[in-house]
Amino acid sequence: MEPVLKIVDVEKSFGDFRAVTGVNLEIGRGEFLAIMGSSGSGKSTLLRMIAGLEAPTKGDILLNGRSTRGLAPHERDTPMVWQSLALFPFLNVVENVEFGLKMRGVPAAERRRRALSWLERLEIGRFADRAIDELSGGQRQRVALARALVTEPPVLLLDEPLSALDAHLSVRMQAVLTNLQRELGITFIYVTHSHSEAFAMADRVVIMSEGRVEQIGAPKEIYLRPSTRFVAEFLGSNNIFTGRPEKGADGGGYLRTGDGLLKLPADADPALFDGEVDLIVSADRIVLGGPSQANSLPCRLIGEEFVGASVNLYLETEGGRDLVVQMPQRQLDGLSLQRGAAIGASWSDADGHVIRATS
Repeated sequence: MEPVLKIVDVEKSFGDFRAVTGVNLEIGRGEFLAIMGSSGSGKSTLLRMIAGLEAPTKGDILLNGRSTRGLAPHERDTPMVWQSLALFPFLNVVENVEFGLKMRGVPAAERRRRALSWLERLEIGRFADRAIDELSGGQRQRVALARALVTEPPVLLLDEPLSALDAHLSVRMQAVLTNLQRELGITFIYVTHSHSEAFAMADRVVIMSEGRVEQIGAPKEIYLRPSTRFVAEFLGSNNIFTGRPEKGADGGGYLRTGDGLLKLPADADPALFDGEVDLIVSADRIVLGGPSQANSLPCRLIGEEFVGASVNLYLETEGGRDLVVQMPQRQLDGLSLQRGAAIGASWSDADGHVIRATS
């Protein structure tokens, strides 16, 4: 994929605080890239540097092969959709959308035509003459998108644009954004703290922590094969067992834990076995009460968390460690479990993922 944007050894410091450290990243033309991380991870600072609102302390950002050093935000043609939307309250809907074209000197009739066309495209043409404060949150979101897209930029930056919407509207807008991006072929760079948003929309996901990139990959790759303990914990749906591997009587790799030996996946890299490793098992790969698999632990139920059609079950093993299991609500109903009930939790060794342990 041809890169439209290259981030080369970029760092950003504010006084003694380093917000972004050593980021290298190529973003393809027409790619939907999501940047995730907790508060303070550096994701929004990185986006602001791409937009030209902050200058890198070190390194460079290349747009279409050209350094952006010294380029003002309006010279980059990388508009941003803000979390706050930043619509002008003293302009009506169509005037907000026209604003960027007006700044570029587009004649009045042409900018009105293009603005109305984008409002129709985003299914809010009937609100063209309304005041901004007369719109719902979802309608304002579409106005902000129309204002950013009316200039047909090569890159669109989005800084947590759906965070203020309720769950139903957020899902609806995810579909709108994804369809628009595919249709237009514009590169979207989307900052979010929401796993569901990033994994539902993006071609690739970047996960950041303390100013550094922890992992870059397709959503499925990151979900199934987190490359660091931080990523595994950040996703929030993984169980992590730490220990030193050893060879079993059958020649396979095993991990000794407080709950006994756990069988490691056959494809685990032997080069990792010279020290401690983390065995990562996703919560949705663990089966309760079924036929015992390669790894099986006696547990008791200590808590439940309902999440729509699925439920997270919190268990405690005989060795005293916590275990989280995710399953469909209908499946749980068939088990008729009560808090404190004893139940076996098991998983296939192939469903584990091994990485080098870090302190």
